[in-house]
Amino acid sequence: MSEIRAGSPLLEVRDLHGWYGESHVLHGVSLDIHEGETITLLGRNGAGKTTTLRAIMNLLPRREGTIRIAGQDMMKVPVHRTAYAGIGYVPEERGIFATLSVAENLMLPPKVAEGGMSVEEIYTLFPNLAERRNSPGTKLSGGEQQMLAIARILRTGVKIILLDEPTEGLAPVIIQRIGDVLTELKKQGMTLLLVEQNFRFARRVADRFFLMEDGHILESFPTSELDAKMDRLHDVVGV
Repeated sequence: MSEIRAGSPLLEVRDLHGWYGESHVLHGVSLDIHEGETITLLGRNGAGKTTTLRAIMNLLPRREGTIRIAGQDMMKVPVHRTAYAGIGYVPEERGIFATLSVAENLMLPPKVAEGGMSVEEIYTLFPNLAERRNSPGTKLSGGEQQMLAIARILRTGVKIILLDEPTEGLAPVIIQRIGDVLTELKKQGMTLLLVEQNFRFARRVADRFFLMEDGHILESFPTSELDAKMDRLHDVVGV
């Protein structure tokens, strides 16, 4: 794993607060991610992990604080322009269009930046999708849907991907494949922010972990300290 990098972060979050209606759910979250780095958010259900991703993507009704991508202030950027800063989001529910084929789902998101993978490059990375390219979303397994949700973001040209529980409910062989894909994306310089409860999976790709509870960041540490933190993690995360 790479060491923490010097210089300006690609994604910078400072003193981020977020609300759902009157419910104050994020309480001053701060984190940095440098280009090519992978960060994993850990915490119990309800700790604020998914809400942090949604706040970064401007999907909360109300948020306050500072979010910068490559130095650009994102707090006043309208939600439909957020992706054009080079950031993509793979939500836990995946959002696959059931009546569209794999190939049609892949082509739905617009290009938001220069670069991005071609469809053939995506099929090379995800051979399962190549085999199922004409299959509708309703015929895909949960693992294939997760692959497709990740794959269609890669075509858009984004440099940062937020992934919410990418291995939840998947078979071990599919988890292994998704880990292989994320490892390859890291090699290509992609910047990743994961919400993930599977420590064994996360340690394969993560450079650092952030531990959350009740909408706060309790601490952060490099992957090299994960084993030493296990008792603490079991106390806080409960797994």
